[in-house]
Amino acid sequence: MAAAGKYQGLKLMGMRSLFLIVSLGVILVGEPAITPEANMSVRQGSHQLEAADLEKLARSIAVKVRSHQGFLGSGILIRKQGKIYTVVTNDHVLIAGDPPYQIETPDGKIYPAQQIQETKKVQPTERVNDLGLLQFRSLANYTIATLGSASTLAVGESVLAAGFPLMNGGTNPAPNLRGFVSNRGEISWVLDKALEGGYRIGYTNGIQKGMSGGPLLNVRGEVVAINGMHAEPLWGNPYIYQDGSTPSLSLREKMSQYSWGIPVETVVQITNNK
Repeated sequence: MAAAGKYQGLKLMGMRSLFLIVSLGVILVGEPAITPEANMSVRQGSHQLEAADLEKLARSIAVKVRSHQGFLGSGILIRKQGKIYTVVTNDHVLIAGDPPYQIETPDGKIYPAQQIQETKKVQPTERVNDLGLLQFRSLANYTIATLGSASTLAVGESVLAAGFPLMNGGTNPAPNLRGFVSNRGEISWVLDKALEGGYRIGYTNGIQKGMSGGPLLNVRGEVVAINGMHAEPLWGNPYIYQDGSTPSLSLREKMSQYSWGIPVETVVQITNNK
């Protein structure tokens, strides 16, 4: 009887161990570890952030792009590999100044940066995307943006645009919050095909000069597009499709009412090639 009792006890312990192993297995499969290097392809889920938390997050991932000529525009921290950080910005931000470039991080530190991505064509027949990549080295621990998906955006969806606007068209960002500005709006248009520069996402948020290269975030705190084109341009006609065709006059007039961004998928595409 004692042996039988001991056997039953061992059997029960074995079953408990098996249950624990199976349970852990489910946890490990269902909740894989997330590393900083994998952060580009990880989404935060359906949780919506409070307005203050969303602005705080935007401020933590937005940087200033500089050169010896001064402030050029905004950028986003999108990847960390060891001590190397990668920043995405607009190509027209980089063209506005001469290298060597610099990155000013949210804590006010300035690092020398190297351009690693020349703007490339997605397809041979298409014109270039208005994106560029910079890298800098730091021992500090900065927040890396979580990249979402622009393909799931719906008209009317709430978004937050952020960056560092120039003050009165000068060379220095506005003084408040180290120049950082964020504002809410909503998705107004998702084009079937991209405009020159890769612009496809239209939204009602006000974008000012200097905010180019800054993030457009959804309510979950995911970057869904890169700011780059403000409403009511003063000169030129930016509303030309990448294939060289031109929207009708009525469509161009409608397009000019909105700010425009480049889908985050384009950022992932060029970054994965590096």
